[in-house]
Amino acid sequence: MTANATPGDGLYERVAAAAAHVRGRLGGRAPTIGLILGSGLGGWADRLGDPVTIDYGEIPHFPRSHVEGHKGRLVVGTSGGATCVAMQGRVHLYEGHPAALVAFPARVLVALGARTLIITNAAGGLRPEWAPGTLMVIRDHLDMLRDHPLRGPNDDRLGPRFPDMTRAYAPELRALVKDVAAARGVAIQEGVYVAMPGPTYETPAEVKMLQGMGADATGMSTVPEVIVANHMGARCIGISCITNKAAGITGEPLSHAEVTETATRVRAEFEGLLDGVVAALAAPAAAGGAA
Repeated sequence: MTANATPGDGLYERVAAAAAHVRGRLGGRAPTIGLILGSGLGGWADRLGDPVTIDYGEIPHFPRSHVEGHKGRLVVGTSGGATCVAMQGRVHLYEGHPAALVAFPARVLVALGARTLIITNAAGGLRPEWAPGTLMVIRDHLDMLRDHPLRGPNDDRLGPRFPDMTRAYAPELRALVKDVAAARGVAIQEGVYVAMPGPTYETPAEVKMLQGMGADATGMSTVPEVIVANHMGARCIGISCITNKAAGITGEPLSHAEVTETATRVRAEFEGLLDGVVAALAAPAAAGGAA
């Protein structure tokens, strides 16, 4: 239970209260596309037109972010003809939060009307040939977080007890991202993301294990958000920015400074890709499935 929850509040009621608070600040606008922007990647939201900015601490039951590179703000505005709601940063399990709370903001985005979520992260590369700065559209994931956002009682008003994850990252949206990247001359890879609990980076032995399991990139987020978005019937796009090569590949120690430095270096390319993806989702041909 969050610090500002009251005894007896159920998850559905908390999501509804948070969404109602945000909705009351929007003057009747309803976002159709949601974005969760990871470490060093939140600058895209600063470019939204006619923005409304809300600090996470102002939203009932919303967890607050305390990690460098995460501003901890919700921004609603326009891009490419669409009304978007973007999270500048997220919370993580390693901060001491349960998976259900980590994923709570994603539920609020869907409750606001965002039936398509673009979920981004900074990740360590498990493929030696991928240089830092590589962008990867997520095809699938491995969940190694040791907690699950759907653990506990299920409220059927949010979604089914046993949601299917066969298309957790919608194939048609992965194709859209790759088409946009090709049209803009942005090199992009596709692969499997593995979520690890952190906050330590993986050991070289763990990296070898993850490579053997078929993972291409590793991080400490994304999976809980994708799970609850699918639980609520939304479609997901996942994009990783490979900010460093994972432990043991180069023999050099890892640091969060390297993560943020690489994210800053590829910022223009990454933001251009997001611009194109949002515009494509807002286009009439995509509107039927994107809303």
